Formats: sequence, C-alpha cells, structure tokens
Amino acid sequence: MSRFGATILDAGGLRLTAEEKAFFREADPFGFILFSRNVEGPGQLDALCTEMREAVGREALITIDQEGGRVQRLHAPQWREWIPPLAQVERAGAGAARAMYLRYRIIAHELRSLGIDSNCAPLLDVATPRTHPFLRNRCYGESAETVARIGRAVARAHLDGGVLPVVKHLPGHGRAQSDSHLELPRVSAVKKALQEVDFAPFRALSDMPLGMTAHVVYEALDAAPATLSAPVMAMIRDEIGFDGLIMSDDISMKALAGDPGDLSRQAIAAGCDVVLHCNGTLDEKRRVAEAAGRMGAVAQARAERALAARHAADEIDIAALEAEFEALSKGAVDG
Repeated sequence: MSRFGATILDAGGLRLTAEEKAFFREADPFGFILFSRNVEGPGQLDALCTEMREAVGREALITIDQEGGRVQRLHAPQWREWIPPLAQVERAGAGAARAMYLRYRIIAHELRSLGIDSNCAPLLDVATPRTHPFLRNRCYGESAETVARIGRAVARAHLDGGVLPVVKHLPGHGRAQSDSHLELPRVSAVKKALQEVDFAPFRALSDMPLGMTAHVVYEALDAAPATLSAPVMAMIRDEIGFDGLIMSDDISMKALAGDPGDLSRQAIAAGCDVVLHCNGTLDEKRRVAEAAGRMGAVAQARAERALAARHAADEIDIAALEAEFEALSKGAVDG
C-alpha cells in the first residue's frame, strides 16, 4: 500500500467540485475535516463523506469538531444542541464522568450514522481562572485528575460508538491567556508545574490513537510553538509517552505566521505526523499537500494503527441513554 499524504484537508462547500475531486485524488490526504459550511442535512452530509472517500479510493478518516456548546458543527433541528462541556460537568456534579460518557456516546451515534468516524475530542486542557474565554468553558475541570478521569470517559464513549477520538491540545493549552485563532499564546510556567498539571491528562491518555498539537509557546521548553518545535514534540513522545498519530492544529490559524507550505514543512520536520489545514484556497491546499508530502514509515505505521482502532459501534438503546443523561444533567440536552 502506498503511503498516505501527510495532510488532513477540508472542502469548500456542500459537495465536492470536480477540481476538488481531482486534487484529492492526487494528494491522497490521510483524512478530511468537516465544518458548518459543509453541512446542510443528513443525506447531503452522508453523500459528501462518500464523495471524499471515493476521491481517495479508500475508507479515509473523516473528522469534525463536535464538542458541543460553542464548538459544534451539527446543529438543530436535525441534531442535538449541547451546553458547554464545563457547564455540563458542573451541572452533573458527582455524576460528571458518566454524564459526559453518555453525552459523547450520543454524539458518536449521530456522527457514525452520517459516515463521520472521528471527532476532535476529548479536550484535555486543564482550566485555570485565567484561561482565555475561547477555551475555558470547553474544558472539563481545573484539576489534572478531573480532566483525565472525564477525558477517559469521553474517549471511551467515542470508541464504543465506532468513532476515533482526537485528544487535544498537546501538551496542554489551559494556561494560555490569548486565543490562538487570533494570536500566538505564550506560557511562562516552569517545566515542573507543566509536568504536574498540564501534561498529566495527556500522560493518562497516552494510549489514544490520535492527538492534536497546541499552537502555544512553552517558554520553559522552546521559543517555537509546540506545533513547530522539535524539542516539544520530542517531549510529547518521550516524556508524555504519546505514540499515537499527531496532527497539527489548523496551520491557517493566526497564531502561526507564514506561508502555509513553509509552515507545513516546519510542522513535519518538528515531528507532526500530519498537517491539518483548514479554510484556505485550493491553491493553498495544493501548497500544503506538496510541502507535507507523503507520510514517513513511522507516521504511516501510526496512521494504520489508528485506522485499525475503528470498529462497528456497540449496540445501544439511544432512548435509554438519553433518559439516563437527562436524569444526571437535569435536562441539559435539547432535540
């Protein structure tokens, strides 16, 4: 089998254009990511997923950001609306891990029925009182133990539903006080504090198949953001012990400055297995695909292991899960 293109790419609309199909056939990205602009309804979305996989001639990974709350691409009336994860945890109290398992098992059920087999969750960033608002209410708690425990439940819910989880944002975004969509955050904490808190949930879930980097500078580790930093990527592998496939966060975010092709080369050189590129022009996608190239042997092995972790969803009674969820979270789900 030839090696996959070292990219995860997106589409411009509800269906692939002829030009996109030709490009994807040539670039053969490892997978695809969906956004709200790609979503109209269940039939359309299932057809788009089919077109993506037909373009590359295999059952490519298709992922999405369906955390619930501010970050969700599937909305009512066809799909459920969710409160932010941190509010969910607080509402459920002692039953938070079970409530979050049920929440994401329901989400996984919705995704799998559409042909989507990955979700960019769980979010393992540990919240602080100063975490930037773009991230804070997406977190699961303010202690590493809480985040790891709930994160494990969220990951298991996805796997039980036949959906591969993506742990993010390696090695921890919670201390950042700026929005990496708009600027590059810097974290000045000493390494010991990072190891004890920020990195701990990722160590606890280092067995997961997929992870995503943080566009954050950890001044105790390197002057470059994690996505582009060989020392940070080596620390993720050697100290945190994460040996799953690592994708960059979206390299078109404003935290990273420069040409997308140059950024792609830097991310791969630093140790990312796959470059995630979103919201760019088709020409930019071409530059990214060319710069990222094909996966190396180690990255390809990680990719194949991740895909092998996909399986048919466990049989469930959705109505029963919803009833239990509502009892735990006091009606936090609509639809």
